[in-house]
This record gives sequence, C-alpha cells and structure tokens, in this order.
Amino acid sequence: MSATNKVILITGSSSGIGAELALLAAANHYNVVVSYNSNAQGGESVAQQCRDFGVEAIVVQANVADDKSCRQLVASAEKEWGRLDALVNNAGETVFCPHADLDGLDAADFQRIYATNTIGAFQMARAAAPLLKTNRGSIVNVSSIAGVLGVGSSLAYACSKGALLSMTRSLARSLGPEVRVNAVCPGLVEGEWLQEGLGADNYAAVLEHYRRLAPTGAVMTHKTVAENIWFFVNSAPNVTGEQLILDGGANQAY
Repeated sequence: MSATNKVILITGSSSGIGAELALLAAANHYNVVVSYNSNAQGGESVAQQCRDFGVEAIVVQANVADDKSCRQLVASAEKEWGRLDALVNNAGETVFCPHADLDGLDAADFQRIYATNTIGAFQMARAAAPLLKTNRGSIVNVSSIAGVLGVGSSLAYACSKGALLSMTRSLARSLGPEVRVNAVCPGLVEGEWLQEGLGADNYAAVLEHYRRLAPTGAVMTHKTVAENIWFFVNSAPNVTGEQLILDGGANQAY
C-alpha cells in the first residue's frame, strides 16, 4: 500500500520539529522525504522510525540555500514515487544577537540567514510547484513569532521570518487554487537548539518567563508545533494565505 501513499517533503527534518512532523506524517500513512544539511545520522534515524510505521522514507542531503539542491531534492521524491503532496519549509538559520546591538550584525549575517530562511523557502516552493499542482497539494512555511513582533534570536532572523510571511501570502495567491500555502509562527520552543543558543542558565530563565506570560502556562514543544503544521497539511482544505501563531497566547502580553 505504501506505493500509493501521499508524499511529504520536510526540509530540516533530521531533528527537532521536522523530525516530529516526519513521524506524525508516517503515522498517518504518508511516505516521507527526510531532508538534512549536515546531520546525516539523524536523518537516517528519522527515516527508519518512519519506516517502522509501514511507509516508505528516503533520506536526501540538501542545502536549501542552493537552488540546484532544492531541485534535486524535489526530483528525488518524483523519482521515488512520482508525486508530491506536501512541502514543509522547516529548515532554518539564525545568529544570537540582542536586537539593540546593531554592530553585532553585518551584511554577511543577513545574507546567510535570508539565504536559508527566505530564499531557500522560495526555491523549494518553485521547485515543488509543478508536482504539488498535479495533486492539489500544500505548502507550510515554518516562520516565527519573531517575524510578527520583531523579537527573537536576532534582528536579522526576525526580518527573514517576516519576509517569509509576506511570501506565504504572495504564494497563496500565485499558486492557488491548486496549491494551498500557509505558515505557522512558533514562539519559544523547548529544545536543544534554543538551549545551545541561550546557554543553560539563560534558557531555564527564559522558559520560566514565557510560562508566566502564556495564558496556557506552557511553551511549545517540537511535537505541538508539528501537530499544528499537520493541521495545515491535512485538515484545512479551504484555508490558504494564513499564519497561525503558536505561543500559548504569550504574544498578548507584549
């Protein structure tokens, strides 16, 4: 039966949100393209866990900042199964720098971050559009509350995610009616990536701060973000051009 399954391609899916989403898709009978940039071992582990659900999964190395890699990534799905039903632009890049420290960033930081977070998402959407149109598929862009409020790990990161939200709306108009395009905007997400960026002591303090801000009393996890991405992939047939804030309501305190 796996040969007739729908197919999802998730960039940056060797760990974190992407990995959780890959497993959720596999549990719902989707074949999965697991994409990684540098974590080959993680990619293989995620793919095997997907196969344990009885579906097919392939692992492909790709740097989404490179257009050729984007096209090869989509081509791998077409070669393997002849279809693509969902693209999730999850790969991300940042640098940790206080927003007030204008001298802490330079043009190279902006170019590197935009190359992955914004240009990479565009290149993936462009490469995937023909296959997605054939199957009336969907694209979900993983943006951030940073792109809505101008907060987050750095000013460059916030700008790149804000641009991704503008792109989401433009692509929704350009690719409709065949392809739906939506975005999720996570706030603080528990996990190793944030802990490494903030340092262990700051990480614990920031988590507690966000829990106090959020009406739910909780912050997002990789799993809860993945579940909301899945809503756009599989349960929102008439929704496009939308952005969903995922922060337990903490943004209301700003």
